[in-house]
Amino acid sequence: MTTTATLCIDADGHVRDSDDDIRRYLPEPYNERPRLSANSPRDGFDNTLGGRLGTRQVDTGVWLDALDRGGLSASVLYPTGSLGAGWLMEPDFAVVRSRAYNNWLFDTYLQADSRFKGVALLPVQDPSAAAEELRRAVNDLGMLGGMLPEGPYQFGKPQFDVIYEEAQRLGVPLTVHGSGRITGSYDEFLFDNLSQVHSLGHAFTQMKQFVSIVLSGVPEKFPDLRLAFLEAGCGWTVYMLDRMDERYHFRGHVDSPLLTRYPSEYLSSGNIYISCEAEERMLPETMRILGEDIIMFASDFPHWDAEFPENIQHLLAREDMTPDQRAKVAGLNAQRFYGMA
Repeated sequence: MTTTATLCIDADGHVRDSDDDIRRYLPEPYNERPRLSANSPRDGFDNTLGGRLGTRQVDTGVWLDALDRGGLSASVLYPTGSLGAGWLMEPDFAVVRSRAYNNWLFDTYLQADSRFKGVALLPVQDPSAAAEELRRAVNDLGMLGGMLPEGPYQFGKPQFDVIYEEAQRLGVPLTVHGSGRITGSYDEFLFDNLSQVHSLGHAFTQMKQFVSIVLSGVPEKFPDLRLAFLEAGCGWTVYMLDRMDERYHFRGHVDSPLLTRYPSEYLSSGNIYISCEAEERMLPETMRILGEDIIMFASDFPHWDAEFPENIQHLLAREDMTPDQRAKVAGLNAQRFYGMA
């Protein structure tokens, strides 16, 4: 069970932001649109099994109760309805919609309780505007950093450097988060079964952006920038780094000329973090290979596949990890990543 002796910080929790919530913060004529979310309508799968999985109705009261039940000192909040914002095709709408979500999050959660922490949704469709929104959200709304929403992009491309430059200047982290979107992604026509789709979806999008960001040299160009990859567990990282290191060995001078060391060595800088699933069998071995200071607990509450507070309780009771390892994953690493210390 959670004890007061262990600092517990949720590196990735979720609000349930609806179109109605966001519409109230949009200027004309954007507030007149019938649909505000790129992932609506979705793929048609009944992911909650008729509402029996996850917590459907979520407000500040429900979240405050979750904080207490899980013994959390803080939860860093991410969107649900706005997770698909990276798939919006119109840059001007993406900009005002991101601003509207960030204002709603500030008014609804960040002012309600100091344990709620915010990460700004960034309109990556317009990188310069995304840098401006990150600056506003940090300076005016007190947010801890920015989220790069998954979409039809590769975040290692130079067009996104303006966002990395601003985050490094501000001293705040950026996170890559899967969109929860199926339609429009690589597996759109491969499966007719949600378990098969979801087994690959989040993991693939994280691998895609991890490969793009690291092999394109973002950690080399911005050595003080903190980055995190969320909601795919941590075990994939070791596998992918082995493959990236081998390609760098043979072709790095051609394909990754900005890199000055092997991709896996960039994780030793302590600036690239990965969230984990509390029940991952490979968690101790992944920590042994990657280090103990870059893996963070994420509740994923209130989504359909999140067993919270059971997951944090399971993590704190694991006997295949040392007390120091449990403490780092449960809260200390997230505290350092998000600059909450």
